Amino acid sequence: MEQTVNIRFSERMSQLPPYLFGMINKMKMERRWNGEDVIDLGMGNPMDPAPNAVIEKLCEVSQDPKTHRYPVAGGMRNLRREIALYYQRNYGVDLESEQEIICTIGSKEGISHLCLALVGPGDTVLVAAPAFPIHVYAAVIAGASVIRIPIASEDEFLKRIATMCESLTPIPRLLMLNYPHNPTGTLASKEFFREVATLAKRYGFMVVNDFAYARITFDGYTAPSFMEVPGAMDVGVEFGSFSKSYNMAGWRVGYCVGNPKIIEGLGRIKGYYDYGIFSPIQIAGIVAMRDCEDDIATQAAIYQSRRDVMCEGLERMGWPVEKPKAGMFVWVKIPEPGAA
Repeated sequence: MEQTVNIRFSERMSQLPPYLFGMINKMKMERRWNGEDVIDLGMGNPMDPAPNAVIEKLCEVSQDPKTHRYPVAGGMRNLRREIALYYQRNYGVDLESEQEIICTIGSKEGISHLCLALVGPGDTVLVAAPAFPIHVYAAVIAGASVIRIPIASEDEFLKRIATMCESLTPIPRLLMLNYPHNPTGTLASKEFFREVATLAKRYGFMVVNDFAYARITFDGYTAPSFMEVPGAMDVGVEFGSFSKSYNMAGWRVGYCVGNPKIIEGLGRIKGYYDYGIFSPIQIAGIVAMRDCEDDIATQAAIYQSRRDVMCEGLERMGWPVEKPKAGMFVWVKIPEPGAA
């Protein structure tokens, strides 16, 4: 006699709401299928092309059958070396390409797998809020608890971290940062990062900074890297991405740099989950980092002009707007009805 199969989700699925951007994209496409004109103000999905040199290199290398084999899981040596040169050139940070750099299938995948390596049931992760979903739910999927700390002034934010560490037992295991911040555009100073590293050493927690918007900056502002400050290498890592700087969002290529023990843990987890990034994409990534510095500045100028159009339009409507100096979003308070 046949049995009815009890198909059910695991307990962790009860902790996961429907994915926000998936719902938004579904609603958007349904309306477009119905012929409606939709202005997409959803996720930061670059609409401009990757640099020509990057596209041409992908087309060239993908013709070689040898590049269709399984790639190097942690990233090609030359790509990791190029990332090290990039950090030295832009931030004055010396990285050992074999032990302090690993390539990821975009930063989202890397953050997810890193949480599996670092936290689990009984652990607490502090996350700046509001947050990009994976900053919260990577920890939830790994079985950890999450405490959201509202974005505030640097001093207030640091005080709240210290308060959490002094009031919780066991102390939080991980602090998840994202500067320049998505979606508020909040910036971090080097002094702030220096204090974070000091607190991490004092209380014994690890730090992850998602640096996806590192080069999308405006009005002469330059975003600092967490890895620039003394002690950062001892306590944490930083994720970078090709998605925004080079308009390679769909290519899915990113990296994690920093503490070699944390990098080792991410590499061990990834070894069970994936075989790395398609080799021609990695080679194209080398070209992006080596030859496309001017393209980053050009793209940032395009985003700045779009920011200005958006902000000026909102200001004409009577909305209070502070122009962000980084990122792809304008974070404003919706006026009360009739106030604008």
